[in-house]
Amino acid sequence: MEWAFLAGRVIFGLFFVINGVNHFAMWRAMSGYAASKGVPAPQAAVIITGIMLLLGGASVATGYQPVIGNLLLIIFLVPVAFWMHNFWAESDPMMRANQMAHFLKNLALAGAALALLGVPTPWPLSLGS
Repeated sequence: MEWAFLAGRVIFGLFFVINGVNHFAMWRAMSGYAASKGVPAPQAAVIITGIMLLLGGASVATGYQPVIGNLLLIIFLVPVAFWMHNFWAESDPMMRANQMAHFLKNLALAGAALALLGVPTPWPLSLGS
């Protein structure tokens, strides 16, 4: 089971690392989208959240300081779900469905990060705490 836990947390963590990299690779587009959603200082927000995703994802994947890493992910996921994916404000049915999918995905991922907070540290096969 230790190897299954390792594989699962690496897959889970790399999802966030890849999205963190995308925050920097697509910085301009993401900043524009954040601005369209009324995010204050959208360019800074994209950079800060990109760092949160990179650090949180790397933490979960490696098992190094996983409590801090999961908290970074939760602090990112929950507000973003409500602010950026507010499906209830969409009038177009396709956009509403798309935003609802992202909203639910973010909450499900936050739930997984919350569940990982219940795993005693140090995690097996990790870089430690």
